[in-house]
Amino acid sequence: MTGNILQFTLMLLAAILMVCSAISDLRWREISNGLNGLIAILAIPFWLAAGWSLWPDVTWTMGAALIVFAFFMLLFVLNAMGGGDVKNVFAVMLWVPLPLVMPALTVMALTGAAVSGAMLVWLIVKRPEHKPEVPYGVAIAAAGLWALHQQYLNQFQSIASS
Repeated sequence: MTGNILQFTLMLLAAILMVCSAISDLRWREISNGLNGLIAILAIPFWLAAGWSLWPDVTWTMGAALIVFAFFMLLFVLNAMGGGDVKNVFAVMLWVPLPLVMPALTVMALTGAAVSGAMLVWLIVKRPEHKPEVPYGVAIAAAGLWALHQQYLNQFQSIASS
């Protein structure tokens, strides 16, 4: 029972931090290294509390997070993504079990498209002088929250079990 309480507490804390990263990106177009680091570091006690084994659970999750990080780093090099977003996606992906990586990336892409669409409408209405930055941290947080929900709070488990 204590493990379940610890697991739920860590998951709740991660969810709060993911929401904070989305809000930070919306307001200031910046996600702090400390916030990203905290999300990443809290994944370690969560893995232990959730009973993830070093092999294959943690190893595959780390590998998937590193692959996603590398892809987002390429986007950063191409000036299509901010550095805080790159670190944020790595930190959040540490919470996503391997079977949910692709669905979470799909949620991230769809949410990112919606945020980009909203930014396009804002551009048309406001006509700002400077080039706006898309707060992709919102999409990253949405994907992380979705993955936490699917794995740990969804009593139907339809996607996680397929």
